[in-house]
Amino acid sequence: MDWQPEIPRWRQVYALLEERIDSGVYPPGSRLPSALDLQAETGVSPVTARRVLRELRTAGLAYMEPGIGTFVTQLPEAPTS
Repeated sequence: MDWQPEIPRWRQVYALLEERIDSGVYPPGSRLPSALDLQAETGVSPVTARRVLRELRTAGLAYMEPGIGTFVTQLPEAPTS
């Protein structure tokens, strides 16, 4: 990954995952990479990888199933008129 030194690494990894969610690489209900997988893919520390997943949950983009993993949040159905 090409790092931009003026932007914190956790924000860059967060933006990467957010883009993958928005583009459908990780559709609603799909499992996101684990902290260890993020660490291996991006080279960030385990603490940084866990922070990214926590921030995605805080933003409502993901939820965690303890002992199973972190998943992309299902978007609510748009009301039909």
